[in-house]
Amino acid sequence: MLVLDEEQTRAALPWPDLIEAIARMFQSECVMPVRHHHEMEVPDEESATLLLMPAWVPGRYAGVKTVSVFPGNVRRGLPAIFGTYLLSSGATGEMLAAIDGGELTARRTAAASALAARHLARPDAEELLVCGTGRLSLNLMLAHGTTRPIKRYRVWGRNGQAAEKIAAEARALGLNAEAVADAEAAVRTADIISCATLSSAPLISGEWLKPGAHLDLVGAFKPSMRESDDEAVRRASVYVDTRAGAISEAGDIVQPLKGGVLKEGDIRAELAELVSGAHGGRSHDAEITLFKSVGAALEDLAGAILAYETVTGRK
Repeated sequence: MLVLDEEQTRAALPWPDLIEAIARMFQSECVMPVRHHHEMEVPDEESATLLLMPAWVPGRYAGVKTVSVFPGNVRRGLPAIFGTYLLSSGATGEMLAAIDGGELTARRTAAASALAARHLARPDAEELLVCGTGRLSLNLMLAHGTTRPIKRYRVWGRNGQAAEKIAAEARALGLNAEAVADAEAAVRTADIISCATLSSAPLISGEWLKPGAHLDLVGAFKPSMRESDDEAVRRASVYVDTRAGAISEAGDIVQPLKGGVLKEGDIRAELAELVSGAHGGRSHDAEITLFKSVGAALEDLAGAILAYETVTGRK
């Protein structure tokens, strides 16, 4: 059985290949049951979450990802997310690979956002603002820079030192990046705003979004969490990675639905419809678009297959 650690997983998932692999998987016959979502009590701190995400392409590959999310890890200097992906044959059940789940999750999540932005962000988008200073932040910069001609990268976080650290890491990779202290001012000039936080209250006001902006909401994966306010939902054309996941798990969708700000029919399309061409995506330059992702198991399977086939040379 192939075992890939964090560094090997990263090397096996180059951005252009990963984005295309996810696009192809969204058009495949992949079977994706609703993921298991369990809350786990942690004494004297925030509850943790255990996620189990299975998916398979009949006769080809099957896989399951186990992920734990411990918000309290920020105080320990540890990543909030740990996980492992187990890939097996869809023909025999033979175990093929164990892949670092944290790196796979971070890269496939950012790649899915970049895939959505390819259909929803303006083709001339040059300025990206990332809100959040976790593992996803740098990945989002690199992924969005693959599908759009980003020239200016900005990072905002509640912890200014953490934001500067991410910006410095981005500069070390050749990106024109800087940390910013004023979120509102940064949002008002950004072409793409990408949020990856565990916030329980809105960070982005719809009033701040300029015409033509694309709002990419990656974090806030529980109904009680939220990164955007009602005004953002009112002003934007709303898209999601999967309808089933977004309307049941994503606070940025669930709360506006409950409040009557949004109806299920107002969701323009899910990612599969954008990729297939069933929906054309952005309709004009001044349109404000909003994409909410909660993560789909087929994205993990696409990444795991790509990593396995890249390393082994098998198809």
